[in-house]
Amino acid sequence: MPILTVQPSGKTYQAVAGSSILSALLAGGEDIAHKCEGKAECGSCHISVLEGRKSISKIQRAENERLDATVGVGSKSRLACQAMMGEEDVTVEILSV
Repeated sequence: MPILTVQPSGKTYQAVAGSSILSALLAGGEDIAHKCEGKAECGSCHISVLEGRKSISKIQRAENERLDATVGVGSKSRLACQAMMGEEDVTVEILSV
């Protein structure tokens, strides 16, 4: 199982490959906003993927459109509800708290 690390706290969570980063964070008890329940409609689960970007799913149209309308987006930005875990470890920073 891949490990999901949250910075700057350094907390780690086991994730299931194929599940969303949001699901892994919520299962671990992490405090992250998610107003639209994972539909890529609000942008509240905005994260920055610091390591392991190649392991997670590619950005799809709905996520890309939401990120275009979100303040503070950078090259490492993803929506936790849309980024699916792969087989490798991933490190993220939660930007929406």
